[in-house]
Amino acid sequence: MSLPRIAIDAMGGDEGVRVMISGAAEARRRHDKFKFLLVGDEERIKRGLDSHPNLRAAAEILHCDDVVGGDEKPTQALRRAKTTSMGLAINAVKTGDAGAALSAGNTGALMAMAKLALRTMPGIDRPALAALMPTLGDNDVIMLDLGANTEADARNLVQYAIMGAAYSRILTGLEQPRVRLLNIGTEESKGTDRLRDAAAQLQAATGLALSFDGFVESDKINRGEVDVVVTDGFSGNIALKAIEGTARFVTDLLRRAFTSSIRSKVGFLVSRPATELLRHPGGKAD
Repeated sequence: MSLPRIAIDAMGGDEGVRVMISGAAEARRRHDKFKFLLVGDEERIKRGLDSHPNLRAAAEILHCDDVVGGDEKPTQALRRAKTTSMGLAINAVKTGDAGAALSAGNTGALMAMAKLALRTMPGIDRPALAALMPTLGDNDVIMLDLGANTEADARNLVQYAIMGAAYSRILTGLEQPRVRLLNIGTEESKGTDRLRDAAAQLQAATGLALSFDGFVESDKINRGEVDVVVTDGFSGNIALKAIEGTARFVTDLLRRAFTSSIRSKVGFLVSRPATELLRHPGGKAD
């Protein structure tokens, strides 16, 4: 069975065409059945494809001149959904020309366009931003919301849990992904009213195809003990950036330590297999 192709907003993001095409080429290298619909300036896309012959045969170009600006308001971008590279990529999913759309452009515009064109799952009020994070276990953890909605009530958090569990089932095949709500403690009395209310609703719900395991603190997100972490977009974005900042901090410390002297450089060569675990936490050191 052939896989549906991926529509890519080739003009989105800070780096634009070059990086988007390089990413598509790497995806094609790893998964040789992937096909792509590249949306954007045809001449620039063709120049980018010159460096990636493996991608050229698996890609179709849909030309357009209009691009959503990085600082453009979502309401403004929505008016040009039918003419922009982002809007046309999303529309390709709506019409069945693609099975997924990808953009590194304006997040607010992307969320607004996708919700308008593709709608949400039945019973879901709003979309959420999700990310896969590595853990010390065999599984990656899905965390949402990471910034689509800065505020969320108990109903929204329950809906995020449903979406996160559905995403986890698709990616992992788990029938009952383990779901927890991000909180400042694991005790039932901890947290805000909306968190405790959401926990009560998830605990009482039936037929959700998920296993609700209560609360999780931020220092346990990457332990491998949970499959889906649910939070509001404000807290989720702060947690995500704290994790990213810590990773960069540790990387910079190691780089400084391993380049401080000849002896430390030799030590780095000896310990390199183990340090690879920092890049691939789920792997094993030799």
